[in-house]
Amino acid sequence: MCDLLRINTDRGVMIADGKSRFSINGKPIYHFVGTSTFSEYTVMHVGCVAKINPQAPLDKVCVLSCGISTGLGASINVAKPPKGSTVAVFGLGAVGLAAAEGARIAGASRIIGVDLNPSRFEEARKFGCTEFVNPKDHNKPVQEVLAEMTNGGVDRSVECTGNINAMIQAFECVHDGWGVAVLVGVPHKDAEFKTHPMNFLNERTLKGTFFGNYKPRTDLPNVVELYMKKELEVEKFITHSVPFAEINKAFDLMAKGEGIRCIIRMEN
Repeated sequence: MCDLLRINTDRGVMIADGKSRFSINGKPIYHFVGTSTFSEYTVMHVGCVAKINPQAPLDKVCVLSCGISTGLGASINVAKPPKGSTVAVFGLGAVGLAAAEGARIAGASRIIGVDLNPSRFEEARKFGCTEFVNPKDHNKPVQEVLAEMTNGGVDRSVECTGNINAMIQAFECVHDGWGVAVLVGVPHKDAEFKTHPMNFLNERTLKGTFFGNYKPRTDLPNVVELYMKKELEVEKFITHSVPFAEINKAFDLMAKGEGIRCIIRMEN
């Protein structure tokens, strides 16, 4: 979030001189959010490099650099569910499952997964989800369903879809007086968040987060240590692995929603 290095998806160039570090046939190849992920060697801004435990296996901890840390931190650092609390997680992709994992680590007693795809429910149990709601199964708004299930609303909710309706539902499903909703998903640029002001006056809290409120350089090494101490299970997020030559297969898996995280191996 710092002024210099804050996420800028449109930048595509290095900060120092406004140019890319790669080209092909004289044409520049642009960097994605300050990195060049699909290259064997790259040039990074010093502020984007985190020094981690040299014993950590890179083919495992590489998945901590975005989705898992984002969801985990959204629960642990931002929602901060008290022990024994109820948490609703909207969207059970990699980020949502990481949010469920964070709620589990924090000691939540009920973790309710909300997703339109029921095939994700069984997998989500491994990440701490105890109950599931498919909005399609109900003829009333899902926030009302959750309020009925939890005697007035959940203590915390974490929204991981980027869908503006899910964002509104996540806010409106938390309990008056102490409920906290955390928005993680990135919405369409023209989306507008609409809710009745009474939801704020009734002392609900709405928060947002980028990267789970982790500071990459200083905090990411600590997340790696959670894995090294076996407090965070990274392996269960990794469902596929393909060589670089099959990178399009990895994109297909992502587009179809099959699997959680796919590792792309840099090998000949």
